[in-house]
Amino acid sequence: MQTIPQPDQALVSWMRMIRRHLHQYPELAFQEVATALYIAERLTELAVSYREGVGGTGIVAWLGGKDPAAPAVALRADMDALPISEETGLPFASRHPGIMHACGHDGHVAMLLGAAALLRQTNLPGRVVLLFQPAEESDGGAKGMIADGGLEGVSVIFAGHIDRNWQLNEIVVQPGLICAYTDEFRIELSGRGGHAAKPQESTDTILAASQLVGNLHTIVSRELHPCLPAVITVGRMEGGTAANVIAARVVVEGTIRTTDQESRQICFAAVRRMTAAVASLHRVQATCTLSEGYPPVINDVAASRIAREVAEGLVGTDKVKGQPLPSLGGEDFSFFLEKVPGCMVRFGARRPDPHDAPAHSPRFDFAEEILATGALFFARTALLALQRLADFPARKE
Repeated sequence: MQTIPQPDQALVSWMRMIRRHLHQYPELAFQEVATALYIAERLTELAVSYREGVGGTGIVAWLGGKDPAAPAVALRADMDALPISEETGLPFASRHPGIMHACGHDGHVAMLLGAAALLRQTNLPGRVVLLFQPAEESDGGAKGMIADGGLEGVSVIFAGHIDRNWQLNEIVVQPGLICAYTDEFRIELSGRGGHAAKPQESTDTILAASQLVGNLHTIVSRELHPCLPAVITVGRMEGGTAANVIAARVVVEGTIRTTDQESRQICFAAVRRMTAAVASLHRVQATCTLSEGYPPVINDVAASRIAREVAEGLVGTDKVKGQPLPSLGGEDFSFFLEKVPGCMVRFGARRPDPHDAPAHSPRFDFAEEILATGALFFARTALLALQRLADFPARKE
């Protein structure tokens, strides 16, 4: 059976160069114009066909066939950065103030381009689609790519995420649910402000909001099944103008993370109920807005079997890990999985130094040795999935 060899040193250096360039010039969601141009230049360098402007700033590339309707395997990498001021001190640190690749998306792009370099040297038994996706950290750029035809002909899709919670070259493969629903709420309390020395003349929105925040944090512990993972976090509360003024308005914002639909609906109802109850108790007016976020990431069993087989052959059975508990983080790869079966894995890339900081930290970095592992994983997974396309019936619109 045809296989794909290890990346040589020239390819490894090329991927490292790509990652470091992107790290120095990060761009926020739907602003990845220079990022997309750079990716297009690298695809041209590889003589790989591509289409720009997909879902905004996304790119779709393809290998192994020109028929866009032919069954295909897709590989996806996200490419946006975060509004974070970098504090790594790295020689290739961000040159864009207040913007940083703090979640490894620069590495994901480098891996996928590396996989393209490997696949173009292979006699593919079908078509491989490469999705360079914008706005994973924002409004879900996956939706725009889907609407713009990014999944045309695709029967199964794979993705990976760099993760410093696992040791270098450990690969995490888990069928079923691995990421949560990511919903948000915004509550506005308004009343009759006044002088802090005369509370009887006012209605105190800060007091109401303070009680509400405490109440919201009882929902998970007292209304949900204790064996089902969930969390409610208030991330922002704003109100008041001075120490001697009773605030007339307070805004409370937060997120609801659940892993099943029943818990999700219980949380929605409880947030609304508690908001109304606190408003009545403190004689203030309240509006509660719930915004649905990303659906959960649910890995397909057959796709996960392919990912595990490739991972075991690549890093060894002992380094392929499971994820028995789902992450309560969110991932818009879930929108792709609502259309076609697939699997997202995690690439262990912990650094044994001060840069071992979590994702979304201003000190985040990862071990660059994972780039070669990720590129080879993607390439071998695409090849094996093409050989097993019969396991994935053609998608029906």
